[in-house]
Amino acid sequence: MRHHLHAELELPRPQEEVFAFFAQAENLQRITPDSLGFEILTPLPIEMRAGTLIDYRIRLSGLPVRWRTRIPVWEPPHLFVDEQLKGPYKSWVHRHRFEDLGGGRTRILDDVTYELPFTPLGDLAYPLIKRQVEAIFHHRNAVIPKLLGK
Repeated sequence: MRHHLHAELELPRPQEEVFAFFAQAENLQRITPDSLGFEILTPLPIEMRAGTLIDYRIRLSGLPVRWRTRIPVWEPPHLFVDEQLKGPYKSWVHRHRFEDLGGGRTRILDDVTYELPFTPLGDLAYPLIKRQVEAIFHHRNAVIPKLLGK
């Protein structure tokens, strides 16, 4: 079964500046909760473009998990998409959109569509996984304004 998460954040920063922050892959570690032990394995800096592959390691319930994503869509400063090629989910597609609100303001819209592994049994864990994914985006939306100087 496919699941969906939507998150939004408005920032008093121009669209190009906000997109540039996300174009630096190392910032992903800065906006991910420490509890996930997030680590980028791909040598930095990473040239972000359509086709870029990025390898990470995270910790889920204390266990190390490797995660590989590909950037199939890269349209600065409006949109990019990352999709899991290997990792803890059956599928994971994260669409990042950046809307210019005028007056130097930007809205970030995150849409994630994901499937849990081992369906249909894996879906029994959905309430827990949903809370974990929501907590990650709650953390991101609290940290990003601080990093971008809101």
